[in-house]
Amino acid sequence: MALMLLLIGCSVNPVTGERQLSLIGESQELAMGAEQYTPTQQTQGGQFYIDPELTLYVSEVGQKLARVSDRPDLPYEFVVLNSSVPNAWALPGGKIAVNRGLLTKFDDEAQLASVLGHEIVHAAARHSVQRMQQGMLISAGVAGLGFALSDNEWAGLLMGGAALGAQLALAQYGQGDELESDHYGIIYMKKAGYDPQAAVELQEIFLELSKGQQAGFVDGLFATHPPSAKRVRENSKLVAEIGAGGYRGADVYKKKTATLRKVQPAYDAHDQAMKLASDGDMNAALEKVNEAIKLLPREAMFYSLRGRIYQEQDKHDKASADFNKAVSLYPEMFVYRLHNGLSALKLNNLDKARENLSQANQVVPTSIAFLRLGDIAVKENNLKEAVAYYSTAAESTGAIAEEARQKLAALTQ
Repeated sequence: MALMLLLIGCSVNPVTGERQLSLIGESQELAMGAEQYTPTQQTQGGQFYIDPELTLYVSEVGQKLARVSDRPDLPYEFVVLNSSVPNAWALPGGKIAVNRGLLTKFDDEAQLASVLGHEIVHAAARHSVQRMQQGMLISAGVAGLGFALSDNEWAGLLMGGAALGAQLALAQYGQGDELESDHYGIIYMKKAGYDPQAAVELQEIFLELSKGQQAGFVDGLFATHPPSAKRVRENSKLVAEIGAGGYRGADVYKKKTATLRKVQPAYDAHDQAMKLASDGDMNAALEKVNEAIKLLPREAMFYSLRGRIYQEQDKHDKASADFNKAVSLYPEMFVYRLHNGLSALKLNNLDKARENLSQANQVVPTSIAFLRLGDIAVKENNLKEAVAYYSTAAESTGAIAEEARQKLAALTQ
C-alpha cells in the first residue's frame, strides 16, 4: 500500500488549489460516474418522466453554474428523480440528481441554483473520490468501503457498481466538504448572475427544519448534507464580502414547477399508502393508492405499489396485471421489472419471469434476481446455469445470500 501511494502521489484539488492524495485518476473518476449514474438514479426512485420539461429546466440552470465552475469541461448531467424524499446528490464526473421532493421546497430559481452549485462543487472538488480513497486506504480495496447505505429497501440486495453508486450518493459528507461546497457554490452562483443570498436563506430554512426534525427531511437532505449554525454563519459572511443581489427567478420557477405542484396530491396519496402498507393496514393502503391512480393514472410507481399490496393480500393475478402496467409505463425501471419477474415466478410463468428478472439485472443487478433466476434454471433442469446464478447471489450478504449458498450446496453435493 505504501508503494502504491509513492507511485501515484498527490494531485491538486481543482477547486481549492490545495494538494491532496490521488489514488484514482480522472479517467477512472469519469468512468465511475458514467457507469453508476443510471443504476444510482434507479435505486433512488428513477427519473421523473411525468414532466420531462422539468428536468430540462433543472439541467439548464445546472449548466449555467457548471460553465463558471473550476472544472467546466466535466461531462455534467442533471436529472430530476421521482422521489418524495428531499435530497440531491453528485457522483464523480459531474453526474448530479435532485429529487422532486426537494424541488417543492424552493421559492425561486436562485434557491435551486444554490443546491445545484453546492453539488457541482462536490463533483468538481472530487469529494466522492476523496471519500473512496479514504476507504481504500483502510481496506486496500473497494470491497471494504465503509460507507453506510440508507434504509432503502434495496440496500442489502444491490450488487456491483449499483451498490457503490448508492453508497457514494447516500454517504454523509464531512463538515469540511460541506463548508467547501457552500463556499465555492456561492461563488459560482455570483458568477452565474444569481443572488447568493438565496444560499443563506436556504441554509437558515434547513437549519430550522432540522431542529424541528420534520419527517422526510431528516432522512433525506439532512442525512447526507447535515446543516449547522456554522454553515449559516460562514455563508452569511461570504455573501457580505462578495455582495448580495442578482437574479432570483421566482416567477419563472413557479411556472416551470407548475406541473410538479399540480400532481403533488397524487404523490401525497401514494406516500400515505406506502406508510399504511408498511404499518400492515393493506385495505387502507389500497384505498389510498387507488386515490393516487385516479389523480395521476400515467404514474408507473402507483401501479407497482398497488401490485405489492395485492401480493400481500394473495391476489396474485391482480398483482401481475399491475406490475405489467408499471412496466408498460416505464419499461427501463429495474424495480418494476423485478417485481414483474418475481410475480410471474409465483404464477409459474417461467419465460416471463426469466425475461423480466434478466432485464432488471441488466440495469441494476440484485441478489434476489440472481437467486430467483437460479430457481428458474433448476425448474428447467439447467443445473449449470443454476450454479452460476446461485454463486453470484451467494456473493452478497444476508438471508438471500444464505439461501443461495444452501441451494448451491445442494446442487453441488
